Amino acid sequence: MADSLPRFAYKADRLKPLRAFCQTARLGSVSRAAEALFVSQPAITLQLQALEREFGQKLFERSGRRLVPTRAGEALYELARPLVEGIDTLPTAFRNQLAGLDAGELNIAANSSTILYLLPRIVERFREHHADVRLSLYNTVSSDGTDLLRSDAVDLVVGSMQDVPGDLSYEPLHRFEQRLVMPLGHPLADKPDLTLADIGQYGLILPPKRQITWRLVDLVFQQNRVPYTVALEVGGWEVIKQYVAMGMGISILSSICLTDADRGRIVARPLDRFFPARSYGVVMRKGRLPSPQARAFMDLIQPDLFARRDYYDSGHSER
Repeated sequence: MADSLPRFAYKADRLKPLRAFCQTARLGSVSRAAEALFVSQPAITLQLQALEREFGQKLFERSGRRLVPTRAGEALYELARPLVEGIDTLPTAFRNQLAGLDAGELNIAANSSTILYLLPRIVERFREHHADVRLSLYNTVSSDGTDLLRSDAVDLVVGSMQDVPGDLSYEPLHRFEQRLVMPLGHPLADKPDLTLADIGQYGLILPPKRQITWRLVDLVFQQNRVPYTVALEVGGWEVIKQYVAMGMGISILSSICLTDADRGRIVARPLDRFFPARSYGVVMRKGRLPSPQARAFMDLIQPDLFARRDYYDSGHSER
């Protein structure tokens, strides 16, 4: 079967035609691609034609004065770009690797709950081993964090992601359950067979609408056609827990936000029947090689260190 496939001489060096293809797709012109690669236009054209013959697909079509990838071309570009960029940046990455982590900087975006509850031990471990690296943590919501990632303002985003855009990669590292929290002595604290209708009778204290938790709560109640009210919208889980403890409402939050310090002031009950578990992990740009500093930080984010246990997960499933 393999002997019947067409053979082309350029296969001995796949990088050249793939680099020519990526530059043409990026610049929209054979002439500009030739200038960028310091080769002749006919050479670029021959390499593109060879690729089209091998794959049996038209890779470009003209739109005005620009060449734009066809649907097949877009698929090839998505596959080829990280390969070409990886090879082209290999010398720099190699030199950086040899230079080690004695200097440099690392910029990480994360939301407030991730910075407050998940990252302290990891940051502490990183500082112990790489004290000369300047580490900056940007407190952002998820959408702002990915914008910073796309603009190269940060190296990583650490947090939760539901819908992963095509230009980003997401590696989940731990899962957390949702909890209903309420003040001591609340009617729902010991109610058997808790339902969403029971919860909907009481005013909820939720973070702002642009945050994932608010959207998740709204989605679950809407899907189950259960009415609910938001008594208070406020940012910061410590503030929300304080207001819950004061009897100003009840809330739904991730178990990562519950600690031993909350024992005795609020009650938490699992909501596994109604709410899906959420994952937390690392978001990166596809095709971008992580710096040595970023790689060292990611190596520390292992499930055993990334995870934390609160007293609700230590034999206190309800109270």
